[in-house]
Amino acid sequence: MLLHDDDITWNHSQRGETELQRLDRNLNELVSELRVIQTGVQVLFAFLLALPFTNGFARVGSMGRYVFVVTLLCAAVACALLTAPAACHRLLFRRRDKHYLVRFANRMALAGLGFVAVAMSGAVLLVVSAILSPVTAAALTGGIAATFVVLWLVVPLRRRRDLRVQNNVAHLRRATD
Repeated sequence: MLLHDDDITWNHSQRGETELQRLDRNLNELVSELRVIQTGVQVLFAFLLALPFTNGFARVGSMGRYVFVVTLLCAAVACALLTAPAACHRLLFRRRDKHYLVRFANRMALAGLGFVAVAMSGAVLLVVSAILSPVTAAALTGGIAATFVVLWLVVPLRRRRDLRVQNNVAHLRRATD
């Protein structure tokens, strides 16, 4: 994994970017990513908001209602976290604090993705438990939750670890040459 200082040096030497240009690019990339995830979260949130007003919701038991409330709250928190960078940007507009904004937006996006994973898993549990046995619903929801953990956490962290090892080996080779 490249260290922050190495990242700055690499971006300057390979891309010809200044620090400010790098921050602008990072923010643009992050905003593009947030646009993709925000739409899905907003659709999920709208579905959840409408669900209690449907005829079938009256048949949902106490456990289903608990799952519903937790899922709804996780979707709401995810929306708040994923839109926080836009609010922060508006309030800090023209304050020359892009470094803070990029770090803040990155942290909010990561936290928001965690809440999205929980909300999506909860929505799956809520829907699947209405049509299948509780054991099957729990197993399928566990599989969905595991998919989020593997694809959104394990795979990127493994790649990060591999890059750190590669970087350390490269530094050792240069030091012994």
